[in-house]
Amino acid sequence: MPQITIPASLLPADGRFGCGPSKVRREQLDYLAGAGASILGTSHRQAPVKDMVGRVRSGLSELFRAPEGYEVVLGNGGSTAFWDAASFGLIERRSQNLSFGEFGSKFATAAGAPWLEAPDVRKAEAGSIASAEAVEGVDVYAWPHNETSTGAAAPVKRVAGDAGALTVIDATSAAGGIDFELSETDVYYFAPQKNFASDGGLWFALFSPAAIERVERLAASDRYIPEFLSLKNAVDNSRLNQTLNTPALSTLLLLENQVDWINGNGGLSWAGARTSESSGVLYDWAESVDYATPFVTDAAHRSPVVVTIDFDDSIDAAAVAKALRANGIVDTEPYRKLGRNQLRVATFTAIEPDDVRALVASIEYVVGQLR
Repeated sequence: MPQITIPASLLPADGRFGCGPSKVRREQLDYLAGAGASILGTSHRQAPVKDMVGRVRSGLSELFRAPEGYEVVLGNGGSTAFWDAASFGLIERRSQNLSFGEFGSKFATAAGAPWLEAPDVRKAEAGSIASAEAVEGVDVYAWPHNETSTGAAAPVKRVAGDAGALTVIDATSAAGGIDFELSETDVYYFAPQKNFASDGGLWFALFSPAAIERVERLAASDRYIPEFLSLKNAVDNSRLNQTLNTPALSTLLLLENQVDWINGNGGLSWAGARTSESSGVLYDWAESVDYATPFVTDAAHRSPVVVTIDFDDSIDAAAVAKALRANGIVDTEPYRKLGRNQLRVATFTAIEPDDVRALVASIEYVVGQLR
């Protein structure tokens, strides 16, 4: 492949477009080195750290417009740990899992634990979404708000199933970037390395009173639940503004600053409008050229935070991504298991819409050089 140098006038100010870990704003790093310097390296059981955790929990409650009785819970490990924790402490007998990409399928696998009935898995092809349907005996309905692997987003709408059934939403790449109504869920969980521009190592969730009741009831039953994966432990510790084990303080500090930034700019509605603007730039461009098209064909299901663009066979998307990387525009490669001639671009809240416009100009320049 020829060496391609994109003119500096076309390049984005920040070339980080990865789907996680994602771009971290300079102001977050300044906060980490400034206000956070006195907290890093100190006990997580003492007031300075617990106060900071309390601020994070309050900020998230404000951001998501939490209804009365909803609680912000956090625990060690990322979303992968939460899937296992849910299989122990949230699913009572059987779940229904929507699987339309890598991450929905992983929760479905965790929900197949031997102490549970086999989950009702509703599958859809990558690039589309599956739909939930009330089924007798299902007590948890679970799906991703945004499928990070494919760029397909599903609506968040409570399932009117059996009395007491919970709606549980994987929000790792959606939280903080897509507007929605929290009252339509019982558990909205995520790790903070996407729209919240933080690091991994922790999970966060907003629990409804019904979800809290389920957690407490299962914890009081004779079901074996490992201490590390106990949601009851997570709830009890969160109410004390702490975690069971030592948390990553840098993750919390980066998250705190990002939550304050989003809330200060107008909250979830502002963030949703910002990501929709950025993603719209890419979708509109892909539909305007003869060599690219949005991978998600139904516009209503196109993610505003993870954009997947298919390229015509005449254009090698891997070569485009390689040329972009050589010019400082990084992490636009597709999800590794999808195996498509595609670019995948994060348009998370921290990413400037003007940088997305510059990315489009850079892609066009590279394609022009490759043709």
